[in-house]
Amino acid sequence: MGLRYPSNSFHQPLPSVADIPPSPGPQRSLRHEDKRGFLQKLAEFIHPGPDSKDELIETLAEAEDNDIINAESRIMLEGVIRIADMSAGDVMVAAPRMDVLNIDAPYDELLHLVIDTAHSRFPVYEGETENIIGILLAKDLLKLQRAPELNIRALLRPATFVPESKGLNDLLREFRGNRNHLAIVIDEFGRVAGLITIEDVLEEIVGEIEDEFDVVEDDGDIFALADSTWRVSGDTSIERINESFGLKLAVDDFDTIGGLIAHTMGHVPKRGEQHEIDGLRFVVLHTKGGAVKWFKVMPTPLVD
Repeated sequence: MGLRYPSNSFHQPLPSVADIPPSPGPQRSLRHEDKRGFLQKLAEFIHPGPDSKDELIETLAEAEDNDIINAESRIMLEGVIRIADMSAGDVMVAAPRMDVLNIDAPYDELLHLVIDTAHSRFPVYEGETENIIGILLAKDLLKLQRAPELNIRALLRPATFVPESKGLNDLLREFRGNRNHLAIVIDEFGRVAGLITIEDVLEEIVGEIEDEFDVVEDDGDIFALADSTWRVSGDTSIERINESFGLKLAVDDFDTIGGLIAHTMGHVPKRGEQHEIDGLRFVVLHTKGGAVKWFKVMPTPLVD
């Protein structure tokens, strides 16, 4: 028995493209429209864009050479690119260099430490230094002078803890979002590894943020003062110290006067501490980041 087909099935004309109804839903072209002009395509073919961060940084250097951007803009853009690969552990102040406050210390002791270090925020611990219970703002400590009955615990702000692996991009976003300017950095074992501030992150982008003790590098690092003393930068080389003050300090072991004095004293000196070397007295004026920024230098008084 043969197959039977509907009548006239082989004689009906095939539908044209115009007769095919559109399929439901939006239609997307498989090829996106290229809106680049011919000259732009030619320029990109001859000079393709950077394929890595290193090439991008080289491109920024070329842009500076061609006066498209200035040096300051290049430095900031490079900083933005580089912090994408940096973490909190890369720029933190290590735990041994942290200035912390003991919740059980007398008010006068706390006030002296705040004045000597000149920080605006301090981690506060109870019992052991690992036990950070909050952050104290220096300005809040002044409230105790007018209201001694206040409990210092009531003045503490919550402490923020971040892992060493925390990316600087994410950390900066959190600093801006929660208006917190300091975080405690924790290592993989849950111990305090250090602290990091929003200033530490921003300095990776814009360079060191200057304060009233900072000077332009070209201005030098030894200043004669009106009272016959000198202001000397902690990173002044030993060679320059010898040349300026007629000393004969060894230049093989240490590069800077701050490093030499810290080693001799056995610790990084705090503001107000002093050390005598070959007839000169070095008084610490300012510290930052666990290092001495400025000394005041004067002759050692003669003893009758």
